Amino acid sequence: MDSGAIRRRLALGLAVLTASGLLAVAAPGEAQAAAAASCPGRKVRTLPFSTGTVLVYKRGGYVCAVTVTKKPGVKRKMSVSVQARGSFPVVDEGRYAYHAGPVMVHAGRRCVWLRGRVGPGSVSSGWILC
Repeated sequence: MDSGAIRRRLALGLAVLTASGLLAVAAPGEAQAAAAASCPGRKVRTLPFSTGTVLVYKRGGYVCAVTVTKKPGVKRKMSVSVQARGSFPVVDEGRYAYHAGPVMVHAGRRCVWLRGRVGPGSVSSGWILC
């Protein structure tokens, strides 16, 4: 491999590391924006709680949700679930640093129940979007 190719690979590696470092120190608002970008549609609800927020989007008959932490960058137990009335919930649960989800269900015109958790804090919506 010639020295030009080595320099190009090193420059690419440095650019990737720099970009990932910038994402790691993103502000909470930027973390919410990045998480929300994974859900299609328009935001229809924001469900805040002590340690995070559940962002709810709707498009057509689909409902999508993401749980975002208030303190990004530290891995902690997080979850998000969406359940259309008459169906089983769709859940994403694990140890994440920024957000859990997205999870999406086809609700049609049915009500949905949303739940979110970050560490000890949680929220449960009850039946909404009927």
